[in-house]
Amino acid sequence: MSAVPGEPAPPGATRPIVLVTGLSGAGRASILRQLEDLGFETMDNPPLDLLEELVGDGELPLAAGIDTRSRGFDAEHLLLTLARLRLRPDTAVTLVFATAEVPVLLRRYSETRRRHPLAPGGSLGSRVADGIAREQQMMAPLRDAADMLVDTSDLPLPALRQLIERRFRGEGVPGMQIHVQSFAFPRGLPREAELVFDLRFLRNPHYVPALKPLTGRDPAVAAHVEADPDFPGFWTRLTGFIDPLLPRYVAEGKKYLTVALGCTGGRHRSVLVAERLTDHLRSLGWRADVTHRELDDTPAATPGGPSGAVSPAVAVPHAHAGGREALSPSP
Repeated sequence: MSAVPGEPAPPGATRPIVLVTGLSGAGRASILRQLEDLGFETMDNPPLDLLEELVGDGELPLAAGIDTRSRGFDAEHLLLTLARLRLRPDTAVTLVFATAEVPVLLRRYSETRRRHPLAPGGSLGSRVADGIAREQQMMAPLRDAADMLVDTSDLPLPALRQLIERRFRGEGVPGMQIHVQSFAFPRGLPREAELVFDLRFLRNPHYVPALKPLTGRDPAVAAHVEADPDFPGFWTRLTGFIDPLLPRYVAEGKKYLTVALGCTGGRHRSVLVAERLTDHLRSLGWRADVTHRELDDTPAATPGGPSGAVSPAVAVPHAHAGGREALSPSP
């Protein structure tokens, strides 16, 4: 049993400890602020030598931000400290690593006009790109060991907040939390997705004038898609594939799972199936929630300015998407 954020750990409960690290400008401070809003006691850049003492002193769930500016920073030292903390029966430790693509980091530093901590001038030079490369090398062991990798390259600040809330709001609830998300393929795969399904083979309501302005939440759209002769067999195979996996994930200690369902526009087929799948999982007793990226998406700030500043979302090449060209989905 884990403690609930915002409340002291009850007797016999494990105290959640979240260590937030990552590349400068990638949103570490934003993640830390969201954890504070969730009831975590937070501190930024404590000396590494004091970290274990801080963990042992207190009852509230604790979140600590650590980066290359931390006194005595050393990735291997931090990993050894992390290993010792995980041996404690009274703590449940999670390492979160914030990252972003280099062009995005360069843009954020250009917009905020802040110095990169590893490019301060002098013998280290003053080029931000050099500082980023140096920091990536120093941080590589922590990225490899992270329990949660958060890529904020094209993640709006509200979406980052939702991601952290989904991950950490249920620390006191046993079992696995399942997040189902619909999306449009032209905008790229959701970076946090672990299971991805392509629904573009189903009949597309976009080409029916009366259905085009509607979404997969509307009964008329649902009826149109579910009338596809291949839909019943697909649904049987989809649930037949996912259902047996979930108990196995739990047996392996998995606490969170993201299932992404994509179509071309992210408004009809993927929305319908995401809603249906969430209802199905809940009917089986799983804790499941659902979001629709293209329906929920609004122009918003992108997290991660070095001083907590935000900047507008901009289309950048995406490895999964093969280089997306626009933020607006195709039909």
